[in-house]
Amino acid sequence: MPRTLQKHGNSQAIVIEKPLMEATGITMDTPLEVTVSGDVITIRPANVGFGREKVASLIKELRPQYKQMLENLAK
Repeated sequence: MPRTLQKHGNSQAIVIEKPLMEATGITMDTPLEVTVSGDVITIRPANVGFGREKVASLIKELRPQYKQMLENLAK
């Protein structure tokens, strides 16, 4: 899908439409890694650890197992 750059201040920007963001799991808060190899520019989510959804899922999974310990720590 061809794109053109748009003026953004003193720089240029490329717009990533919502369907592409949804397909790749990218949100406005997702850190992106941009790399260049020859004449190819690659944009992908940066590997900076777990995302919010993954953390929420892990907490939900672990909470029943560690409920008592967490309650004791909270005291």
